Amino acid sequence: MKWQQLITNKRLGQEIRHSERHDDRSEFRRDYDRLVFSAPFRRLQNKTQVFPLPGSIFVHNRLTHSLEVSSVGRSLGDDVAQQLKQRHPELAGTLFEEIGTIVSAACLAHDMGNPPFGHSGEKAIQAYFKEGPGAYLKQHLRREFWDDITHFEGNANAFRLLTHRFKGRRDGGFVMTYSTLASIVKYPLSSSLAGEHGKFGFFTSEEGIYKKIAYEMGIEERGLHPVSFARHPLVYLVEAADDICYEIMDIEDAHKLKILSFDETESLLLGFFDDDVRKQIKDRVENEGVTDENEKVVYMRACAIGKLENECVRTFVEHEEEILSGTFEGSLIKKIAPLQRDAYRHCVDVSKRLIYNSKIVLDVELSGYKIMDTLMQDLVEAAVHPDKFHSQQLIRRFSSQYDIQSDDLETRIMAVIDYISGMTDVYALDIYQKINGISLPVL
Repeated sequence: MKWQQLITNKRLGQEIRHSERHDDRSEFRRDYDRLVFSAPFRRLQNKTQVFPLPGSIFVHNRLTHSLEVSSVGRSLGDDVAQQLKQRHPELAGTLFEEIGTIVSAACLAHDMGNPPFGHSGEKAIQAYFKEGPGAYLKQHLRREFWDDITHFEGNANAFRLLTHRFKGRRDGGFVMTYSTLASIVKYPLSSSLAGEHGKFGFFTSEEGIYKKIAYEMGIEERGLHPVSFARHPLVYLVEAADDICYEIMDIEDAHKLKILSFDETESLLLGFFDDDVRKQIKDRVENEGVTDENEKVVYMRACAIGKLENECVRTFVEHEEEILSGTFEGSLIKKIAPLQRDAYRHCVDVSKRLIYNSKIVLDVELSGYKIMDTLMQDLVEAAVHPDKFHSQQLIRRFSSQYDIQSDDLETRIMAVIDYISGMTDVYALDIYQKINGISLPVL
């Protein structure tokens, strides 16, 4: 793969106009702005990250998480571009210099396909078809479509959201640049190859779109049937930004919620540094007169993120050849220096044990799963049997962009998944209560 081909500002759905574009605003910056002002991005403010949506203490939701990932992603891209230009001076003055903006935009979009209640919502959609009331539908659906819905995945759904032509919308979906779109596809393969990890990059309905942009950019193809490609190199930077932010910011949130003590939090965040640097960080906090524990955590968190960002940049630059050849295995965070890698793993272990299995998180997952399971049961049955009276009542709730009236069963089922996955946590709860007669509209 070659950088000059991998970085293109050609837009999906507007390829015929590509040669006509002559404005002062970067096309990649246009991608970023388009995402910020979009309704699906705004809805992320009402989708759970890890902890319940805020009460008296504000913790991260999908929106604040995506903004932070985007910020770190921009730094990763800018720093990589700066270092690689020294190695490849021919890249100076080309679109390659804008990879920070591309990564930043892709980071904004990386969670836009996640359903309400995060991974619990994903599992509810999968389980409805795999082991729930929807299992009987297998005999009525194509194998490829069945693989898609039984492995439903937020990453693949994000690519669909950005590229699919919903009813009444223009060709190309969000009409994003090829490079931005490819940078969000973390697992560029068909759902039939999802395997034990259950991850894939695009639904069957968008497979042709991904192949189109991959061929244009010279991304290495690994399999025709099922489809499999190497990653676009910038995916590694988007993934690293996400890895850094969700792990470190979850620790800060856990401290705010008193799941972790200050001493536990300090030990985790300073674990990324040797003894001399730890002392420097503590001395600076003391010299600047910071006594508030939350402020101390904020500073240590910033130091940890900065160190991880530097390590991921170094790792990307060192492994550039493998990344461009499609032979690099794993993530950047797994290849950083031993001290930081071990500290990160320790954070992951503590998070699994004390944060993700905490009662407050499990309660949200249990409630979210029940809500999503109920919505799937009622709305999929309405799609399968649209002539029933109650089905018609439910179908009238759908926005006009969803093709719920299609003659094709798979299209109707996908319309249900599109509708439910686009809901916020609060809206999903509201619909759940209404269709179960738990609440009535106030007149």
